Amino acid sequence: MKLWSIEGNTQKLDGGAMFGNAPRAMWTKWARPDELNRIPLACRALLARPLNGKTVLFETGVGAFFEPKLRERFGVVEERHVLLDSLQAADFSHEDIDVVVLSHLHFDHAGGLLRQYREGQAPELLFPNAIYLTGREHWERARNPHPRDRASFIPELPDLLEASGRLQFVDGDRSPLLGDAVHFSYSHGHTPGMMLAEIHGPGIAVDGRPHGGVAFCADLVPGRPWMHVPITMGYDRNPELLIDEKRAFLEDKLARDVHLFLTHDPEIALVRVSRDERGRFGATHEVAELKARVLHP
Repeated sequence: MKLWSIEGNTQKLDGGAMFGNAPRAMWTKWARPDELNRIPLACRALLARPLNGKTVLFETGVGAFFEPKLRERFGVVEERHVLLDSLQAADFSHEDIDVVVLSHLHFDHAGGLLRQYREGQAPELLFPNAIYLTGREHWERARNPHPRDRASFIPELPDLLEASGRLQFVDGDRSPLLGDAVHFSYSHGHTPGMMLAEIHGPGIAVDGRPHGGVAFCADLVPGRPWMHVPITMGYDRNPELLIDEKRAFLEDKLARDVHLFLTHDPEIALVRVSRDERGRFGATHEVAELKARVLHP
């Protein structure tokens, strides 16, 4: 199996919102804000092939579906659909994708499913040959969002996914589509039922547990600064729960030497988890880009 990091459209969002209750004097050491107090963020996808015989894309980034006014409001930098260009640069097309795995349906993770905005035309799905795979519990949230997070969802997207006839749900820790190659777990601190995928390393197990591989962190760990357990986002629905989930997640990945794939870090795609003498988690073996990287144990 080989892995590619697929860059999507980038965003600039308010640094205070992205770092929750961390003071500005602290978070500006990790991310330099612009004159509007916004910090740069990637919206990065992971492509794996062959994964259970399929070409699988984990998420699609924010895409370019916003009309110009909303694109500016939500800090989406590029007008074009960058994800499609990045797929082409890796010798793929959106039509080559067999499965799109969606951790959750917030617009900055699922907006890339839609074609670039065209004035006067209704939204339209890309990836015509793909199964769209997401968690059932989060689907219910997307269908019935809370007023606090309604703006994070794309109103038209659930109907489009259902109408495609290619929407499937994951209810437990496995999907028949992906077999034993991918294990799913769930996090509820950022949004209910966020689905975290772990691609297992090839054939290595210690004490009955797989070692190696790559975990797609979604918004549990958006980038390297958020590996510090107390740091959360203002967008998280339950920061205290998220902190508990993140600590358990990082302890597990450290113990099993599972690398982390980071969706929003503007510079780094893949890291290995470390822990210092004070017990604080950090990143090591940082990799900026994956280009047909072989998944090793």
